[in-house]
Amino acid sequence: MRARLRTASTAIGALGTLILVTSGSLNASAAPSMTPLDQIPPALQSFYDQPVNWASCGSDLCSEIRVPLDYLRPEGDVITLSVRRVGNSDLPSLFVNPGGPGSGGTGLAQYVHSAISSDLRKSFSIVGFDPRGTGESAPITCMTGKQANTWLRTDATPDTAQEVRTLMRRAAQISQGCLNFSSKLASHIGTDETVKDMDIMRGALKQEKLNWLGFSYGTSLGSRYSELFPESVGRMVLDGAVDPALDAMQLSRGQSTGFQLAIKRFNKKYPGTASYINKLFGQLDHAPMRTEGPQKLVQSEAQTAVFYSMYSPYLWSDLNGALNKAKRGDGTALQEISYEANDQTAPAKFATNSLSAFYAINCWDLPSTPKAPELAQAAKKWSTRVLVPELAESMSWGNAPCSQWFGHSDTVPAPIQTTTSAPILIIGTTYDPATPLAWAKSLHNQMPTSSLVTFVGDGHTAYLNGNACVDSHVNNYLLTGVASTNVTCRS
Repeated sequence: MRARLRTASTAIGALGTLILVTSGSLNASAAPSMTPLDQIPPALQSFYDQPVNWASCGSDLCSEIRVPLDYLRPEGDVITLSVRRVGNSDLPSLFVNPGGPGSGGTGLAQYVHSAISSDLRKSFSIVGFDPRGTGESAPITCMTGKQANTWLRTDATPDTAQEVRTLMRRAAQISQGCLNFSSKLASHIGTDETVKDMDIMRGALKQEKLNWLGFSYGTSLGSRYSELFPESVGRMVLDGAVDPALDAMQLSRGQSTGFQLAIKRFNKKYPGTASYINKLFGQLDHAPMRTEGPQKLVQSEAQTAVFYSMYSPYLWSDLNGALNKAKRGDGTALQEISYEANDQTAPAKFATNSLSAFYAINCWDLPSTPKAPELAQAAKKWSTRVLVPELAESMSWGNAPCSQWFGHSDTVPAPIQTTTSAPILIIGTTYDPATPLAWAKSLHNQMPTSSLVTFVGDGHTAYLNGNACVDSHVNNYLLTGVASTNVTCRS
């Protein structure tokens, strides 16, 4: 699996979820106010003022919100964002989104409504939305199902000149595919556009402040919102924080270290598994393994299965079982985990466009990554003296698509510069593989009004993931607006 800020789908904390609370005061009967009229560009006023027409979708309410495709030309093409509301619609809105980037968020609203405390359910309705380019919000396409399957089965740790050429050629096809299949959207899918979309949603839903609970990539959206709309920040929780000062290679390097730490923890619980993983990867580099499906298990799929399982300790037993089956020559279970990681339902079929959207957003957001020679050097460096070298190598080579992208955002990596006076709660997990604790500490130092909750435990993100200490601090903050002062919770 290529470096990605997404997670397993077995628990809320493993979803990289963002939750957006769109209320300044929790008094639902108070007349909400918009951003001051003199702060809204006239060309965007109609988007902020648009009515939100809710319609029944099962027991929930669904709607669409219009936003400009290009914020520099708001009079031009318009796209619509898919939105779902769960719970009492008279209450302030708590938006939820599974981060990714690349995942839609409407399907998460029902789960979050059931998972949060009863006090929060009495204080918020839950609203999920698909960010632009994902789900049902102008979904971007960069690969056909056949091309996506080929890419996911490409050797992610090339060790011959031919394998390097194959990897780089197929990586380049992803960028070209975005232009071929989604030419209008491809240059308007980045984080900055989504953050501006979210302020329009805040306005359309008549909320004075944007209160935000963001997980993983959702912390990037939240922290960037605090820069672009500092006066509109309400209650903001950032769990599994991403450091906005880091470029793609620095992010991948941090994740590589994080995954090695997680595997060390996994190996401690299941002694000897790391040694077998190395042996398995070596075997698969020469010959695929039989499965019960139409395709044999290849090395890159086994790597994806291991990466994906590190996101949550709830997945460790499944991975251990799959590895035991592989010892008997059956790669079916490992391939199934790989399929789950990428929303893959069959060799050339995918339930969502998350793979296309992931590359489209990440590669647009960040400056170009190095070419093949530099990726090879980083792979060699990162894999020295680590528990599972192949995984470290793949973290470097995973940047190949972004080294050949057609264009990039004008916003470059830099520390957050926000003037918001709102208190912000940041959560970091000591053994988080995807967003290392160091990133949460760095973001905390960048945001003057923030507090830090440190969770000593495993897995990616902490809130709603079974720890009563973390949950109580977040719940209290969302309900009262008072952030805990730098505390530590333990598993």
